[in-house]
Amino acid sequence: MPTEIERKFLVSDTGILQNSHCIHILQGYLFSDDHSVFRLRLSDNSATLTIKGKISDLERLEYEYLIPVEHAKELLSGFCHHGFVEKIRHHVEFDGNLWEIDEFMGDNSGLIVAEIELKTTAEKFSVPPWAGAEVSHDGRYTNSQLARHPFSQWGIRPENDHEK
Repeated sequence: MPTEIERKFLVSDTGILQNSHCIHILQGYLFSDDHSVFRLRLSDNSATLTIKGKISDLERLEYEYLIPVEHAKELLSGFCHHGFVEKIRHHVEFDGNLWEIDEFMGDNSGLIVAEIELKTTAEKFSVPPWAGAEVSHDGRYTNSQLARHPFSQWGIRPENDHEK
């Protein structure tokens, strides 16, 4: 079974975003709840349909399929009624690992989250100096939740979340 294991961190130093390779992403959700997600993603010149099923806070089953860009545009406009997530994804190498840093736009503007995909939940990795608090176990930081409950509506800045 295809499994996605990822850890997420807030980005505390945005200087890392300069000169990084990046792509624009728009995604919407055909369905999402606490256990499964059917996501459409449009990025630059490609589109995917992704189905995810939660195993744990860090681990999900993930099935991803390329679909025609025109189909994705039609599905996004016709079937995704619970908000969208728009972001610029930066790719950054650190200590031999690829990090994806999402700089959110629109209602999630101001939120910047770094993710690293791992092979196992016990895999060791170095946390970069530009990474702040870990938010892997906080469901609010999943993209499907950000589509429904945008960061701008939280009423608290992420750097203060640890005080809750």
